[in-house]
This record gives sequence, structure tokens and C-alpha cells, in this order.
Amino acid sequence: MRVASWTGSFLDWEQELAAFKARLAPVFPRLELRQTSGHFLDGLLSGIERKTGWLMAEQAGLERPYRMQSLLGRSQWSEDGLRDAVRGYVIETLGDADGVLIVDETGFVKKGTSSVGVARQYSGTAGRIENSQIGVFLAYASRFGQALIDRQLYLPDAWAKDADRRAKAQVPDEVGFATKPRIACDLIERTLDAGVPCAFVLADAVYGSDSRLRRMLEGRGQPYVLAVRSNHCLQFIGEDGFVQTDPATLCDALDAKAWSAHAAGEGSKGLRLYDWACIGLPFPCDPRFERFVLIRRNRRAPAERAYYFCFVPAGTALAELAAVAGLRWTIEECFQRAKSDLGLDHCEARSWHGWHRHMTLVMAAAAFLARLAADVRRAAASGKPNKTSPPAIIAA
Repeated sequence: MRVASWTGSFLDWEQELAAFKARLAPVFPRLELRQTSGHFLDGLLSGIERKTGWLMAEQAGLERPYRMQSLLGRSQWSEDGLRDAVRGYVIETLGDADGVLIVDETGFVKKGTSSVGVARQYSGTAGRIENSQIGVFLAYASRFGQALIDRQLYLPDAWAKDADRRAKAQVPDEVGFATKPRIACDLIERTLDAGVPCAFVLADAVYGSDSRLRRMLEGRGQPYVLAVRSNHCLQFIGEDGFVQTDPATLCDALDAKAWSAHAAGEGSKGLRLYDWACIGLPFPCDPRFERFVLIRRNRRAPAERAYYFCFVPAGTALAELAAVAGLRWTIEECFQRAKSDLGLDHCEARSWHGWHRHMTLVMAAAAFLARLAADVRRAAASGKPNKTSPPAIIAA
């Protein structure tokens, strides 16, 4: 194994990791479980290409993968308790009044039919219908970084109704069929109930088009910027009576003066500039808030447009809405890092709790890296040297 040059002390980094494991220790009631979970995290953070039970056991110096497999399967500990500990760690690290929650799904291509929730279904990851599992995830993002903080497997209706498959995959009796937006509601409500600071909730059109999700957020006074489809039906009473329209039609009626250029964040080539416009919606609303249709237009190809429903504090500037809408892609960065570096898509467990345990352990490893990256950002901003930058480890 070769360690590339870096700034900071490897000993300090090891101490940070040891402190993180100690923080998670109460989740694991037995010493052997605490040791095995530590080995599992070491394997996820290591340079091994596949995060399988055999390879991570070998990485830990174990003769067999039994303990790694038992951690995901037979052992007694709460994956939801670990999720709560990870969320607390992330918010302690990244929490900010301007932070946002982003919900999205990601797919896990699978062979066979035994893994819980696997079915022929559309996977955005693959870009087509595949034999796969779909997980709905929630991420938190702020100026300090981003990390995944909650997860739930989508259980297709055929699975939910199949008692034999449910029993073999150990699906809890209380888990029934729920749409992805319904799952998203549960993840967001649980997180907001925990007191997580959140300025806006963000999501793509799968979730933004769901009226139940929007009503839940509005009922809590929680601002959102949610993508919707161009043909999403809008009905209201206008000056001339009943009106039925959609975001694309409203956009077509705008004149040139309605548009202004704003950045939707920064990409690899600099600021991502788009033309933006917003149209007020005449729906009843708490006077502290406003409702808009927000439109993003490609400056080079004006026909390329994206639409959002917004429920925001009164007086929110268009430039702020543009910047917030651009933050939705931070969850894609979370998925990419977790899959390419940490084995999010290497889950070997077939059971319900095994899937959630694997995902939550990967989320824990990602949260630790997010903490180190946030420390680097804070140190750079303050001008002080950072002591816990992670080494770049490359497997021989």
C-alpha cells in the first residue's frame, strides 16, 4: 500500500476515526459487534476495489467473512439507531441555518430475484428498465459540504403483496407498499422532527409533482423548491373565471423583460449561468410566504427549460431561488462518491434489515469523510493549518 503526499498528520487522522467509532459504539451492544463495525468502516474507507465481505475480512486480517456477514444479518443492533447517530454527526458538522434537504432515489442493478425489493423497474442510474433495487435517500447540504442522512428501500407492490418473499427477505410486518413520494414524506418529516436546520427542501419532478408532499411541507411552514414537469396541470380561478394551464404554457406567455441571468452554483468550468423567471400563483397562502412557478432556461438553447414549484418566504429574491435550485445536484455528488469510493452499490445482503444496515454503514463512512472535508474548508477560511486531512490511500 502506498500513501500519497498530503498535509496533516496520519496519526491525527487515525485519532479522528477512532473518536468517530467511539461515538457510534453505543449503537452496537456487544464488544465483538463494535470491533466488527469498526473493521467494516475501515474496509469501506480503504482502497479495496470491491467492498465485499471476503475482501473486507481479508483487509481486517480475518480468516473468514463470517463476522462481516453477521454484522449485516444475524447480529442484534439497530440500523435506525445508527442512522440517527449519523444524522446527528452530520448536522453537528455541516448544520447551518441556510442548509437544505435534498431527496432523490438511486438504483442498484441486481442479478436474480431473491434480494429484497428487486424487480424489473426503471432505474435512473442505468437510464432504462433493469432488474434492480431502488432506494430513496435524503441528503443534507450547506456551505460546509453535503452528506446522506437517511434512506429507505422502495418495496414494489408485487413484493409488498407476496407473503412468501416477504418472509424470506425478513420484511417487517409494518412495512407495506409506499410510493417513492410517500417514502420521501416520511424521511423529510422524521428529519424535520429531529430539529435539523433547513432553509429549503429540494427534489426532482418525481417528488415535486406530488401534492401530498407539498401540502405536508406547507403545513409545517417549510419552504421548498421542487422540480415539476412542463405539463403539470394547474387549475385556479383567474380574472376571467376558471383557468386550466401548465408551467410550459405560462412560460410561453412571458416577455423578454421577465428573464434575468443568475448562477445556479459553480461547475467545473465556472459559474453555471442560466436565464431565470418566476410567475406568481394565485393560490391561497400564508401571508408570510409566496408561491411561484420558477423557470430555468438554457442561455444557449432557450428551448431547454426546467420548471419548479416554489413555496418561499415573502420577498425571497430570484437570485436566491436560482442558487437554491442549483443545490439539488449535490445529492448526485453524494451518490457518486458513495458508490465509486465507499461501496454503496456493493451490498451483498438480501434481507430488508441487511440492505438498510449496509446503506447506513456506508452513510457513516461518507459522513466521516464529509467531516474531514468540512474541517479543511473551515481551516482554509480561517487561515489556520488543518490537522485531520485524510491521506490518499491507493491499494497496491
